[in-house]
Amino acid sequence: MTLDCNRTIVDVFTEACAEFADSPAFTCLGHTLTYRDIDRLSGQFAAYLQQCTQLQPGDRIAVQLPNVLQYPVAVFGAIRAGMVVVNTNPLYTASELKHQLTDSGAKALVVLANVAAAASEIIEQTDVEHVIVTELADLHPPLKRTLVNFVVKHVKKLVPDFSFAKSESFTQVIKAASQAPKPHSATPDDVAVLQYTGGTTGVAKGAMLTHRNLVANMLQVNLHMQDCFRKNQDLFVAPLPLYHIYAYTIHCMCAFSLGNENLLIPNPRDIPGFVKELKGKPFSCFVGLNTLFNALCRNEDFRNLDFSHMRLSSSGGMALTKDAAKRWEEVTGTPVCEGYGLTETSPVVCINPRQAIKLGTVGLPVPQTEVKTIDEDGTDLPVGEAGELCVRGPQVMKGYWHREEATREILGDDGWLKTGDIAVIDAEGYVKIVDRKKDMINVSGFKVFPNEVEDALTAHPEIVEAAVVGVDDEESGELVKAFVVVSNPNLSEQDVRDFARQSLTAYKVPSSVEFRDELPKTNVGKVLRRKLKE
Repeated sequence: MTLDCNRTIVDVFTEACAEFADSPAFTCLGHTLTYRDIDRLSGQFAAYLQQCTQLQPGDRIAVQLPNVLQYPVAVFGAIRAGMVVVNTNPLYTASELKHQLTDSGAKALVVLANVAAAASEIIEQTDVEHVIVTELADLHPPLKRTLVNFVVKHVKKLVPDFSFAKSESFTQVIKAASQAPKPHSATPDDVAVLQYTGGTTGVAKGAMLTHRNLVANMLQVNLHMQDCFRKNQDLFVAPLPLYHIYAYTIHCMCAFSLGNENLLIPNPRDIPGFVKELKGKPFSCFVGLNTLFNALCRNEDFRNLDFSHMRLSSSGGMALTKDAAKRWEEVTGTPVCEGYGLTETSPVVCINPRQAIKLGTVGLPVPQTEVKTIDEDGTDLPVGEAGELCVRGPQVMKGYWHREEATREILGDDGWLKTGDIAVIDAEGYVKIVDRKKDMINVSGFKVFPNEVEDALTAHPEIVEAAVVGVDDEESGELVKAFVVVSNPNLSEQDVRDFARQSLTAYKVPSSVEFRDELPKTNVGKVLRRKLKE
């Protein structure tokens, strides 16, 4: 089976806008932009970059936005002008932002006013020449735009003070150019996106994702999911941030290429607000992750929604617990297709096919993707044996930006990428992720995988969330420690350990349990075990 990976993101974008011009593309806070609107507005943004700045094709532009209508306009506009998009987390602290802007050499920044204070602190210490500030409702009709932006700023006071020596507003920028943008002819091997990764484990590195990588992964996912991805008739719910590569590929590549609509949720942590956005909408595809599925299922208004149009629920970004998957299916009537990927693979490697879900696995490799497991010496392992998962396919990144040594450590000349994840591949080809290699706990020579212990703990009806780390111990090298969030304040450490004993062998049972009000997470909702370990 061959995939035509010789097209660029601009080719895919242009074809979709021509074919689905009058169909809704992105909806946010009650306002919808059609494919024609996205084409026009991103063209105006591209023209501004080409005609009103000194920026050249290949220059980096950081986009620091949550899920708002300006995100696809800025990203598609930047790519149409030949720029490299640097997806940037709006929750970054000033020092995290400074690292990413400096490391990428970004020359422009598009930032939401609500989070611009961090950028204003460090912008003079970077190469950024152009700062474009946008407010929440900038792409809404004039009256609504004025009202919403006023309420956000002056009534809810959600925009802290900030000041840039020089900046422009997004609304000015998209009207600034006098001529249409000049088409930029990118090649499939040009870098389209610098996607930073490694923030949960150390200093963030920029994965160079080319047009070929992203178009290939789009085609792989669309083909793998062809029994449930329809053309021009699905409404995808987009609560995961588009600056995260999983959401970017699903919503801005897969759904967009098929002429489908994306319902953008700017703040998925506001569960009541999120549920309000879903009311009365015929959503058919829901993209989420474990912590979000848990939170929504505990909300009564969510449980009362109309799920009759639902065709697909997709999970990625972190391990899906059996309990969360079971509860989600009970509430929505739709099983969760868990998948797996990495930033370095654009990101999708495997997905559970909807008609043949194997719970506890991340499914089968998408088309034209090879997987294998290796031992510590790099020797290939037989089926059924746990080892480090390696991946090869057209979606594997070009390498890390300006980090040749780090690239060589995980990417071989033969195209095999070491994932750092421990996996088992069964006889049918399904992949089960056992855990992160670096998170594995060694108790007296026995390997303990945190995911397994967390899965066992969250089966308890009063344990809402659990995270497990290894703590140093003189006798056994390491011991298992659990951090839990519970719904019953009377639950004791002994209760938790006794429950764990019912399904885990003795050395896997947590030796200590710490109760927390919440677990530290990335903005995507992935639990930060590193922070707990510290």
